[in-house]
Amino acid sequence: MRQKITQISPHAQTNFQEIIADLEKLYGRPEPPKLTNPLEMILRENVAYLVDDERREKAFQALKQRVGVKPQQVLAAPDELLFAIAKIGILPEQRVEKLRRIATIAIKHFQGDLHTILLQPLKDAKKLLQKFPSIGEPGAEKILLFSWSHPILALESNGLRVLLRLGFGEEKKNYAASYKSAQAAVQPQCKKECDWLIRAHQLLRQHGQELCKRARPQCEACPLAKGCAYYQRQH
Repeated sequence: MRQKITQISPHAQTNFQEIIADLEKLYGRPEPPKLTNPLEMILRENVAYLVDDERREKAFQALKQRVGVKPQQVLAAPDELLFAIAKIGILPEQRVEKLRRIATIAIKHFQGDLHTILLQPLKDAKKLLQKFPSIGEPGAEKILLFSWSHPILALESNGLRVLLRLGFGEEKKNYAASYKSAQAAVQPQCKKECDWLIRAHQLLRQHGQELCKRARPQCEACPLAKGCAYYQRQH
């Protein structure tokens, strides 16, 4: 059953911290992330392709239970077993190859322990994490945030869409430029606390999934609509 939605005052929506507070009133406080190990986060991201959260978690748990998540365990696993796990998504052959590449990089460059990356300055840590398949700058920032290593507002596509529609930053010709624009616009209003930034990431993502959808957003039900630049343009 959908929660009762209460409209908030328009002036509140120009303040990012108040936006997050209102989203928390709407959806409730998110649970802290269960996964904080950087290597496990990378494996989870790569274990299945084009799947929802539930199926990705199912694939990752299968990997963890049937293979293990240490680099040596992934490299020692038979192709058939990794393939069976990756079949939860599409293109399982590519997933198998990526899982092995992740394990190889982890051993070759980090002796199998990625926690050393977390101790590096932000710029260097992001560059090191981007050695791994499917980890761009946003993904690297999420790993550093969810491991409580660097207090930076990481965004994924749903959260980015919410911010751009609210008027933080501008939509550019490519995703990376749009990401940096929104992040720069909201950064001065962010708390420099990992716990708060993690909740902001989670709530923005949930709002983008449930109400501020890419197609047919439910603006009439959104508590942020009165102060939303996108809503004002549409109405």
